[in-house]
Amino acid sequence: MSDTNTNSPAEKYTGKATMEKITSLAKRRGFVFQSSEIYGGQNGAWDYGPLGIELKNRIARFWWKEMTQLHDEIVGLDAAILMHPRVWEASGHVENFTDPLVDCKKCKARFRADHIPPENLAAKKCPECGGELTDTRKFNMMFQTHIGAVEEKANIIYLRPETAQGIYVNYKNIIQSNRMKIPFGIAQIGKAFRNEIVTKNFIFRTCEFEQMEMQYFVKPGSDTEWFEEWRKRRWAYYEKLGVKMDHLRWHRHGKDELAHYARDAYDIEYLFPMGWQELEGVHNRSNYDLTRHSQFSGKDMQYIEQETNERYIPFIIETSAGLTRNLLMILCDAYDEEKVASDKDGGASGNSGAADDVRTVLRFHPSIAPITVAVLPLMKKDGLAEMAQDIRQELKEDFTTDYDQAGAIGRRYRRQDEAGTPFCVTVDYESKDNHTVTLRFRDSMEQVRVNRAELAERLRREIREYKRIN
Repeated sequence: MSDTNTNSPAEKYTGKATMEKITSLAKRRGFVFQSSEIYGGQNGAWDYGPLGIELKNRIARFWWKEMTQLHDEIVGLDAAILMHPRVWEASGHVENFTDPLVDCKKCKARFRADHIPPENLAAKKCPECGGELTDTRKFNMMFQTHIGAVEEKANIIYLRPETAQGIYVNYKNIIQSNRMKIPFGIAQIGKAFRNEIVTKNFIFRTCEFEQMEMQYFVKPGSDTEWFEEWRKRRWAYYEKLGVKMDHLRWHRHGKDELAHYARDAYDIEYLFPMGWQELEGVHNRSNYDLTRHSQFSGKDMQYIEQETNERYIPFIIETSAGLTRNLLMILCDAYDEEKVASDKDGGASGNSGAADDVRTVLRFHPSIAPITVAVLPLMKKDGLAEMAQDIRQELKEDFTTDYDQAGAIGRRYRRQDEAGTPFCVTVDYESKDNHTVTLRFRDSMEQVRVNRAELAERLRREIREYKRIN
């Protein structure tokens, strides 16, 4: 891990993905749909289709394994979305979770005041139409509702704007039930809700999203060391995920950027098509949260060292990543377009007269690809389809599979490339004679003959040894 690019100027995006291409592919291949599209769509809300939910679940499982299975001192939690309203008073969200809001009186556009040019704000001039802007006012981003039969102040409750507070209020329960000793962590994946002033860039900024958070409880005085350790671990996670590391950088929060609870904070930023944007935060939250909950609840939140009987309120190192934002990053990172010879892939372009063909491919790591292997019969007849279905049944216990028998084999390869399927298995007439199949690799388009009995083990080995070809 290096900090050489911390706060470096924003480079120009040179990738092949654009938000228009990603949005179009996401709908066309069943990754993401606009919520309530038949009614004109709901702003800031999106639905995840068959491939989208598979990809989202696989990213979540990849993260969960990294955080819990590979760390003996980290356990999981699934806290409720609805929490006691005093939680959000203690956390500071009722008082501090606000954005500065301005509206244009002419075109009715709405802006975060800190996202428009300072000269426009000073002149109260709309950056879109030149109309007059309203005065800046505070806008609380929490969704507020009521619990119970009567809508009155005493029944106000909030949709949680973050998952972290559910961890903090359960920290003593987990110490007692699971005999945890500091340092230890609690991981959680869950929905959060923010009444964003502006939602934009597809699923990048939405009102409803999912977070992958881990709160690591440490002894005061060791927090700086653990903060640096978790920065290293989180950087290594993205290397393991197989993303383009030159599209990642660190951004350290300046004093004016630090949240009220933070002693230090870094963001891992990714170079999206719209520029450098936050992907994950690593924060030293001090003991602010547990101290506040102790004050507001009246409960003792101190940790007791069993060996020495020393008492203290732990400091917290937080790693917080957006699951849905990670999904968008993975789509952008995996997207590629390349020219290939038309006769490569056995006429995969479907146009044997063309000199070359442009294929769209999603180069997902096989561990997170929504479909691991597609089984394709060369022809529907002569028992090839039945044999292909049998092979799919053999593979589906261990792999996510797809079956496609419609159209020319080259066109089917292209459909699987666009879905990000790393392996295709083609059943042909030779398969009937000698019990072999053609294994085709998405990235290189290489094709090899593999014995049917050895196919599953070959796939497992290819996944373990996968190296991305850019």
